Amino acid sequence: MNLEQSSTRITPERCAAEVVEIIPLVVGFIRAEMRNQGEPFLSISQFRSLMFLYRYPGSSLSKLANYLGVTRPTASAICERLVQQNFVDRREHPQERRAVVLKLTQTGRARLEEIQSITSTKISPKFSELSEDQMRRILEGLAVLSDVFDGHSKNSH
Repeated sequence: MNLEQSSTRITPERCAAEVVEIIPLVVGFIRAEMRNQGEPFLSISQFRSLMFLYRYPGSSLSKLANYLGVTRPTASAICERLVQQNFVDRREHPQERRAVVLKLTQTGRARLEEIQSITSTKISPKFSELSEDQMRRILEGLAVLSDVFDGHSKNSH
């Protein structure tokens, strides 16, 4: 948070500016840790796809593409590699012949949980110097962000 802004009024615009400034730092650190793990089988897009399907099982390819910010053909290629690794199950939609339904397989869920665990272990030292109160405030802030953004995204998934 910018110290110059600490005494200014809290507004939606200020909150948005802080989120835009801070979240990329966190995401960049997570990406670097995943790369440092030497993850040989998953790209960041594939990892994000697994996370999306974990949160929204039975999603369509269009919803996955929208989440990733890519075209449907690109999402299809990402998904196909995950299907080949037995991480994702891709089936025709029962009512729509041209649509597909995507779900994690047990193997995909296990791999995702393994990556999350390893990455969390690598990230946890960043919090070791914080007080319990500071960590609680971080968790509370993350819960609010989740409500704000996941509540919004659930309307579109």
